[in-house]
This record gives sequence, structure tokens and C-alpha cells, in this order.
Amino acid sequence: MIAPRRLFVATLGLTLLVAACSSSGASPLPSSSVEPSTGSAACPTSQPEPLPAGETRTVSVETDKGTFAIKVDGELSPIAAGNFVALAECAYYDGVVFHRVVPGFVIQGGDPTGTGTGGPGYTIKDEPVTATYGRGTVAMARTSEPDSVGSQFFVVLDDAARDALASYNTYQIIGTVESGMEVVDAIAAAADAENPTHPVVMTKVTVGNP
Repeated sequence: MIAPRRLFVATLGLTLLVAACSSSGASPLPSSSVEPSTGSAACPTSQPEPLPAGETRTVSVETDKGTFAIKVDGELSPIAAGNFVALAECAYYDGVVFHRVVPGFVIQGGDPTGTGTGGPGYTIKDEPVTATYGRGTVAMARTSEPDSVGSQFFVVLDDAARDALASYNTYQIIGTVESGMEVVDAIAAAADAENPTHPVVMTKVTVGNP
């Protein structure tokens, strides 16, 4: 059980303090998309094409704690899945850290500034959440504003986080950790604070077809 806490929601560079309202005390996951992108010149500058329903991709995330693989499924959230894959394909996530770790809840990364307020310079449209959050779920972080998803994503560490996340039910699920969940656990275990002093880096993120 995560101790009750207050949460920070970053919106257009302004940090708002909001009381957590779930029984676990876990927070929604802040995201913002106002900073310029990293990666190559081929990175998207606006919402990429959706990943069609029925299509999947395997996104491998290499870190100094090991590698874990995410099965991204267009059936879950086509727009968010297509966005994540497009950013991974252009090396946007290479060198980006997991800037937020909440033990028993999530690890969160994808902000090129490492502050929790950065993103690719654009946002994508919201989609309904039709799947269930649980250990290994990968979903996109966002602010409380509509259509605020950018590049930040999180991996759920424990099934116990389900109710807290479902109480908001706005975090677009894009897939699950297919292999290497022990690496995700190691990233969480390495953190010395919610915003780690020495965050784990995604050294290389690649996309493959199943």
C-alpha cells in the first residue's frame, strides 16, 4: 500500500498541487508536451498515424539494468500506440531517463528534460480506455487537461495499482511488458526517491515486428 501523498500535475510548465483521491494515495501521472523533441530530424512534429487495430510492434528498451520488451498493440489505443512507436523508431527515447519512480505503483519516463514537464512539442487525441491496468501494463502519462498526451509513458509495477489508475481511467493503455519485467523491478529498486538522484537511462529503444 502506498502511503497517502499529494501529487504534482505539470501543465504547460506550471506545477499544480492536487490532492490524491484514491484509496491507495497514488497519483495520476503528470505529463506535458511543451518542450522541443529529441531524436532525429525524422521525429514527428504532430500526431503520427495510428497503429491499426490488429497490428502489434515489439519495442525493446535497453538500460544498464538490462532490457525489457513491450508488446505494443494497436487494438488497445491506436493513436497512442502509433505515437509511441513513431517516437521509438526515430530514436526519440534514446538517452531519456525514467524520471519518476513510485515503488509498488509505476516507473515513468519519456520526458527529454527529465523534469516531468517535457514532451515532443505536440499532443495527441484522447482515446477511451477499454483494457484493465495491472502489473506490466504500459500506458501514456498525461495532465488533467483533454488531449494532453505527449511522449511520457509508464509501466505499472503491481496489480494493487489497478484501482487507483482505474479511478481516473484516462491513461491510454498501449501494451504490456512481454519480457524483462524483472528489469522494470530493478529500475524501481534502484531509485532513491520518487524523482531519483541518478535516474536509470534508456540507452537505446528499438522497434521490431513480432
